Amino acid sequence: MESPKYLTIGHAPDVVGPRERRIYRLLEILPGALAWGTLALVIAASFLVPVWAALFIIAFDVYWLIKTIYLSVHMGASFRRMKKYLAKDWSREVAGIRARSVDLNGIGVDDIVHLVILPYYQEPYRIIRDSVQALVDAHGDTSRIILVLAAEERAGVEARYTGTKIKEEFGGYFRECILTVHPDGIPGELPGKGSNEHWAGKQAVVAIDTMGIPHERVIVSVFDIDTVVPQDFFACLTWHYLNAEDPLHASFQPIPIFTNNIWEAPAFARIFSFSTTFWQMIQQARPEQLVTFSSQSIGLKAIVEVGFWQTNVVSEDSQIYWKCFLRYDGRWQTIPLYYPVYMDANVAPTFWETMVNQYKQIRRWHYGVENNPYFMYGFLKNPRIPRGEKVRTTLQMTEKTHSAATHALIIFLLGWLPLIGGGTEFSQSVLSYNLPILTRNIMLLAMIGLVTSAAISISLMPPRPPRYGKHYWAWMLLQWVLFPVNFIVFGAIPALDAQTRLMLGKYMGFWVTPKTREPTR
Repeated sequence: MESPKYLTIGHAPDVVGPRERRIYRLLEILPGALAWGTLALVIAASFLVPVWAALFIIAFDVYWLIKTIYLSVHMGASFRRMKKYLAKDWSREVAGIRARSVDLNGIGVDDIVHLVILPYYQEPYRIIRDSVQALVDAHGDTSRIILVLAAEERAGVEARYTGTKIKEEFGGYFRECILTVHPDGIPGELPGKGSNEHWAGKQAVVAIDTMGIPHERVIVSVFDIDTVVPQDFFACLTWHYLNAEDPLHASFQPIPIFTNNIWEAPAFARIFSFSTTFWQMIQQARPEQLVTFSSQSIGLKAIVEVGFWQTNVVSEDSQIYWKCFLRYDGRWQTIPLYYPVYMDANVAPTFWETMVNQYKQIRRWHYGVENNPYFMYGFLKNPRIPRGEKVRTTLQMTEKTHSAATHALIIFLLGWLPLIGGGTEFSQSVLSYNLPILTRNIMLLAMIGLVTSAAISISLMPPRPPRYGKHYWAWMLLQWVLFPVNFIVFGAIPALDAQTRLMLGKYMGFWVTPKTREPTR
């Protein structure tokens, strides 16, 4: 069955017909309008009805405290489960399936082939080599891995040379090693990871079809180029694929841990890197809300049937989830692996470059809000998805994007704004006197969750390089006092920035995060 045309929409100008285009444009405006409307209401209330604003912020802080406890419980549960998964011998688990001659979902253990796509731009040779070396070092038969090195033509001859060099060094370890070069300037494409993956995936399918491998037996793993997989990753993935209730309608999401170069990163970058990992851990414990992010895996059959990755969006890693969700009428899920992949924190040659790059990277991640109009418009076009599922998903994702852009700013503004704008009568009230005390104490209780975060972050740290003194361990704990600032500067503000750009129709392009990593020795 041919996929509906609305699956390939990137933004409103791609929609055919003025009426349909207006509908999609309104859906693009909605997230930013809700965020700015909320902030405007908060500010206005602080001046016009300061008593109600003060009562609201106290209630909101209590809500935030409860939410923090709730999320911390989920994070702790996911962390403990990840430790168990790391301790388990997944190769033995897979061997157990083979020994019992179990044929799960019509596919046997020895039928599985892994297609690994590594899209890259101008990343250093050493970073790419480390990622490929990890694939070679992984437990299992690398002759069951088809590796695709996906270069960009616009990166110049150096990128092609790097791919050729990697292929010459490691090509013999894999069933097939393919070097693809994504052409520059294809009409309708947005230069970036999605269009590169789309091109590489199509080239890989040609090779797979030539080898006569059924698509149902191929698991596609698309990794960011700095991704280093643990030794048992493919065994863990294979086990989950074979034991999934419906593996042909599922994505498989590992936990990204940004620690490859964590010792080199400044404190702000480290905090955000760990915060991203912790958020993904929380989402793993809530699979009904889990959407694919960054490095992920999915069956080839689905990739082909939905028309591969989007070529005209920034957030292709999450939009492939929604594309499948719409294509299969809501019959799609993301299965948590509770198993890590290791990636780079944001590090640049200087502190300020790192801060700028960190902001741009976070803004790009938050530009995933472009998925909201995409799936909402898809819901309007697909009557086969149950109405209850549409409502639940819409409310859930709207709350996520709205809270990302507003919650930190609400806590920051309403803690003091009613005291300034509330007038003489309010400033002399008991409520005015107690407001900063109450909000401070509630937020201090909420900050207890940072103790858990700090403890987990220490356990996730790789061995300390000799060039860093022992005092660095203390700083790794103390750095979490910067979290409230991080929460605003590298949380709410870039989220609001991304939603505002979408609201105004100032569509973002794909910004490639520069990769910098010092030698380990």
